Amino acid sequence: MGKVKEKLKVLVVDDEPSILLPLEFLMRKNGYQVFIARNGTEAIESVNKELPQVVVLDIMMPDVDGYEVCRHIRQKEEMKGAKVIFLSAKTKEADVKKGYAVGADLYIPKPFSTRFLMEKIKEMTVS
Repeated sequence: MGKVKEKLKVLVVDDEPSILLPLEFLMRKNGYQVFIARNGTEAIESVNKELPQVVVLDIMMPDVDGYEVCRHIRQKEEMKGAKVIFLSAKTKEADVKKGYAVGADLYIPKPFSTRFLMEKIKEMTVS
């Protein structure tokens, strides 16, 4: 028998429960190991502890913004292969460019399609 495929670790970061909870449910349903963070500080703690392979990240949060969290991820050697997906209501071209500049793999504007998000995660993580 081959070794059991480890569940993909996904960190979902958003300060809005109306986004966080359905995404957490959906990710678990799709077989991912899910961690949630309600702000940037929690996100950084979770990144350091869990080393998720995928981080779904809001930008506008009360303490540390998503750009800062993304920079933190990109500076960590152990997070080299991690995928960062921004989900944000900030849809101006400058915001999107900044998202990619700090190291995002994908920038999805809110409101977003959960199906589209799940497809993108699958595409990014098929090894």
